[in-house]
Amino acid sequence: MISAGIEAMNVFGGTAYIDVQALAAHRKLDLHRFENLMMKEKTVALPYEDPVTFAVNAAKPIIDKLSQKEKDQIELLITCTESGIDAGKSLSTYIHDYLGLNHNCRLFELKNACYAGTAGYQMGLNFILSQTSPGAKALMVATDISRFIKNSDQDFFLEEWNFAETSAGAGAVAVLISDMPCLFQADIGANGYYGYEVMDTCRPAGPDTTTGDADLSLMSYLDCCEQTFEEYCKRVSGVNYQETFQYLAFHTPFGGMIKGAHRNMMRKKTQANPTETEKDFELRVMPGLIYCQRVGNIMGGTVFLSLASIIDNGIFDSPKRIGCFSYGSGCCAEFYSGVVTSKGQGIQNSFNIRQHLNERYRLSLDEYETILTKSRALKFGVRNALPDFDTVPGINISQQNNRRLFLKEIKDFHRKYRWSDEL
Repeated sequence: MISAGIEAMNVFGGTAYIDVQALAAHRKLDLHRFENLMMKEKTVALPYEDPVTFAVNAAKPIIDKLSQKEKDQIELLITCTESGIDAGKSLSTYIHDYLGLNHNCRLFELKNACYAGTAGYQMGLNFILSQTSPGAKALMVATDISRFIKNSDQDFFLEEWNFAETSAGAGAVAVLISDMPCLFQADIGANGYYGYEVMDTCRPAGPDTTTGDADLSLMSYLDCCEQTFEEYCKRVSGVNYQETFQYLAFHTPFGGMIKGAHRNMMRKKTQANPTETEKDFELRVMPGLIYCQRVGNIMGGTVFLSLASIIDNGIFDSPKRIGCFSYGSGCCAEFYSGVVTSKGQGIQNSFNIRQHLNERYRLSLDEYETILTKSRALKFGVRNALPDFDTVPGINISQQNNRRLFLKEIKDFHRKYRWSDEL
């Protein structure tokens, strides 16, 4: 069997962020409870950013490193999102266009809550393994935003809503999948998947509205984490939760949830005491939370955000196996794995994700409130709109360090974009 997996991966964490500790204090939340979220910052989508711009800005640095021949080998483009801008037209069409990809390419959009990125990755992986088109590559882009809309004081300042507000972010992860898995070599056939119908969280009125049962979602997450791992063990002999994987990447709605899930798994699978569990969490899980703590929950891409964080912040003096757990409300989940080497870490480091996150603009609370008010102009289904590039005067998009795509206008539902050096 041929090798397959991730050739390159990049994260785009937006242009601006807000300090969520300051936001929690501003909302007068229970700060002790807030600390359990383990959140520091979250990306905020500006009025001229949307799932397309996030996706293109994540993928472009990968595409720019390819030769024209390598670029033309991308024969499959899968966009994974629960933030779609049209019930029929795929985000992939815009992304394909602005990346300048080969027209001989399958392109489509995939939705499955926060499991979507893993679903797209596995589909791309199996396309490569099938060898129906030898030498071809697949590009999976998981892109999601949480565009909170401020309607009125009466329905805005609700405590449960505000806890979601402090953890829900915006971002995209682009993953190039091929038979040259120099970044992350997939363990082929090492998959445990599990799913059932549950109404834990959903977006029944489009991507601008999220509702659900937080407690039910937590219980479903914990159940799926355990069940997918057990199924993985049935397919792979000799697996030990504590010893087989040197690192663990989790779908991360917020860090505290992952700490609880890991504690549950350590207790049930290894009978570890609390001290051992805490030490293990810091060693194997915490490297994957570093970027998640700064970007927030980006739904389908979050498990890959965690994976990128591990590769950038872990120690790879020898090949290390990473176990990945992906969960999507509704629900479907999967546990899978792969191996990363020092060469792979060097490739990942070259995308300078940490530097990108450091260079984002820090929003004041007043600027953040202004964005919430103006977000209504870009709600799902809007026919015509001209995004206000002066919403945050301190941001000059033409002076961004890297060339980026932004939304210029929506005219008769058709979205048009421009690069930062053209505005």
